[in-house]
Amino acid sequence: MAAPYAAPWWLPGGHLQTIWPALQGRRKQFSVAYTRARWNTPDQDFIDVDWLVDAGQSTGASHPRRPLLVLFHGLEGTSQSHYARAFAAHAQRIGWRFAVPHFRGCSGEINRAPRAYHSGDFEEIEWILKRLRREHEGPLFAVGVSLGGNALLRWAEESGASASQLANAIAAVCSPIDLTACGLALGRGLNRLIYTPMFLDTMKPKALKKWDQHPGLFSKTKLQGARTLYEFDDVFTAPLHGYKNADDYWRRASAMPHLQAIRTPTLIVHARNDPFVPAQSLPIASDMTSYVTLLQTLGGGHVGYASANPRKNMEWLPRALAGWLSGHLT
Repeated sequence: MAAPYAAPWWLPGGHLQTIWPALQGRRKQFSVAYTRARWNTPDQDFIDVDWLVDAGQSTGASHPRRPLLVLFHGLEGTSQSHYARAFAAHAQRIGWRFAVPHFRGCSGEINRAPRAYHSGDFEEIEWILKRLRREHEGPLFAVGVSLGGNALLRWAEESGASASQLANAIAAVCSPIDLTACGLALGRGLNRLIYTPMFLDTMKPKALKKWDQHPGLFSKTKLQGARTLYEFDDVFTAPLHGYKNADDYWRRASAMPHLQAIRTPTLIVHARNDPFVPAQSLPIASDMTSYVTLLQTLGGGHVGYASANPRKNMEWLPRALAGWLSGHLT
């Protein structure tokens, strides 16, 4: 495990520690190249999986025993998200394979089925990991970031002891494991002014494309009027994925109530100043079994973890996680 995280002195507070690394990441100082594979889903849809390419790595079977690191991205994330490129660059440095499966509709092309993706989509995680396990002979590690982390934890909870047949170990980073607490936090104060519009600016147009594909799938008028993530989830996410409403979705999709069911090595990382995830909603040791390790840092923001050296943006997080995961290579 890497040394404990300490936020740069010149970057105070959770908001700045969230926003600055994301803005820095747009400069793409982590130069990585991907090759894309399209996979057909069991329900006649598709997802796109981006694989890191280097001198000896591709979607093929070169060095099949090398560890494979799979990253499940966050809300509206992609393989080009700042954290994904940071993990890709570190995987390249240590000689691991690296893949980013895009959730439905997140790869730049709208998916076909009358559904999208959501925080509790453990069945999607399951079939992706099963296919990766069939195609990769070596150790397999999975990391979920934010929404992807909650979905990954829900998969581990539902799978119990059988999860270890697919993944040697998993990690969840800055995940909203209490979706109600996190959803309400995003609907208040600065969060509602800064982050909610950012998410809705991409989520609503994609939802409207889904309506064009499947007219009448949901209330177009209510969708257009949604101003919070609660309102969006209530009209779109919840009904499209089998939930009664946003309250039902947030309750049933949250990983927090089921942490005791995890039976595979798991690391859960949170920053206590994360503006998306209230500190009072974070888990404590009594919430889980000995299979779970908690790492809660004082600073870091939401998937920020900026480095003191601006040219090494977000270097600590992938190094820390890879170090922990390496302890489960066998």
